[in-house]
Amino acid sequence: MHTPPFFPPQRFQDPNAALAYVKRIYDESLAHLRESLRRFVAGEDPARHVRACYPYVRIHTDTVARADSRLSYGFVAGPGTYETTLTRPDLYEDYYREQFRLLLRNHRVDLEVGTSQQPIPVHFAVDSSDHVEGQLDAARRLRLRDLFDLPDLGAMDDGIANGTYEPAPGEPHPLALFTAPRVDYSLHRLRHYTGTAPEHFQNFVLFTNYQFYIDEFVRLGRELMTQAPDQGALFTASKDAAADDGYVAFVEPGNVVTRRQGEAPEPDDALGAPPPRLPQMPAYHLVRRDRAGITMVNIGVGPANAKTITDHIAVLRPHAWIMLGHCAGLRNTQQLGDYVLAHGYVREDHVLDEDLPLWVPIPALAEVQIALQTAVADITQLSGYELKRILRTGTVASTDNRNWELLPHRTPERRFSQSRAVALDMESATVAANGFRFRVPYGTLLCVSDKPLHGELKLPGMANQFYRERVDQHLRIGIRAIEILRGEGVDRLHSRKLRSFAEVAFQ
Repeated sequence: MHTPPFFPPQRFQDPNAALAYVKRIYDESLAHLRESLRRFVAGEDPARHVRACYPYVRIHTDTVARADSRLSYGFVAGPGTYETTLTRPDLYEDYYREQFRLLLRNHRVDLEVGTSQQPIPVHFAVDSSDHVEGQLDAARRLRLRDLFDLPDLGAMDDGIANGTYEPAPGEPHPLALFTAPRVDYSLHRLRHYTGTAPEHFQNFVLFTNYQFYIDEFVRLGRELMTQAPDQGALFTASKDAAADDGYVAFVEPGNVVTRRQGEAPEPDDALGAPPPRLPQMPAYHLVRRDRAGITMVNIGVGPANAKTITDHIAVLRPHAWIMLGHCAGLRNTQQLGDYVLAHGYVREDHVLDEDLPLWVPIPALAEVQIALQTAVADITQLSGYELKRILRTGTVASTDNRNWELLPHRTPERRFSQSRAVALDMESATVAANGFRFRVPYGTLLCVSDKPLHGELKLPGMANQFYRERVDQHLRIGIRAIEILRGEGVDRLHSRKLRSFAEVAFQ
């Protein structure tokens, strides 16, 4: 076995040079693990424990001064040493380059890059197309655990994001919300839960709790792929014939890629295949080259799914996620098909109680709220008082009790009235709260599909008609809102409201 790779610390004033060194460290560390694993699977036992470590980046500053108090990220909280481990520079190349650039600009000190002491778990070194354990008998699988590093849950908790992490004396402060092992863990989970590779995820994400929305998104995505880029922007209100929306591919579970008319296929496209069954939370991606396209995920029903998927998508550092789905209307003045724009949340989902205490408010983000309201007006072509007739801004309650209607009648009704809630679902508060927790801008636009407090339940025929009439419009509103946010620029989107006292520097 060749010697584990080690790269001594080097200092950089150029973000591109720093990133190149990160890539070199990571690639050679991964190659060492993969070659050692290949030999082990072939029957060779290494003479000693096999280990390779992640690259790290570190910054040290002696001053509290920084360039621009309007920034929400890109600077450290005060004097000291700050560090984070890094992974997958192929996936995070643009992201890392931007974080490095901001640190250099705002602090005017060197970036230090080198080999960390954090081992890369062998599971995270295996290519997604390999199935190593299937080639080993039970005894060799146990031996694998002795000779290679396994994932260490102690190195990938969410203490940094939750604000509970405190470095030991002499240890550096965190530079990012997530360590490299935590990122790798989530990237593997994303493949499992969504059926698509992390490489396809875009920086704007729509969540829904109904398959009807996914069906419509797939129809629109496939239709768009048949059009040349200059044939019109399918998802905007204006249908500007000269517009190029920038979408180049549509990706479905199993990494099935459909390229846009005029786009040449890429080598990895041939590796995709429809799965025999859909994953738990299938994801679909309208891809742009700048990763500013749209990912849509059917999270199903319930706050547990909502927390699970946002826990993992958060490591991709998206620019925004928005919940689109159905809800129960709680006001007598609402009609089926009305929209609810959440500006507050009653959190009765309970899945985040240990990570984000209930006394923490989840504020509405002005940029997202305005984009959603503007999108409703654009798509419905309503304004002023007529827009208020179908759109209500108010508090949304999310519960973990799907049969809340069966509770003693006055109990939930009184609570909803006291909170001023206008709608109830099972996912929106979770999606928003995890956005707040992970510093990902969030928003919620729901559609009233029934009014159980007023005896208005969906009959089968009425439900089918409702879905046909509203799903397409609601989805187009969500897509339009994302295009508005993208057009305004992400610098305005990332809010200081989401940053804590001693915040990490990475976005």
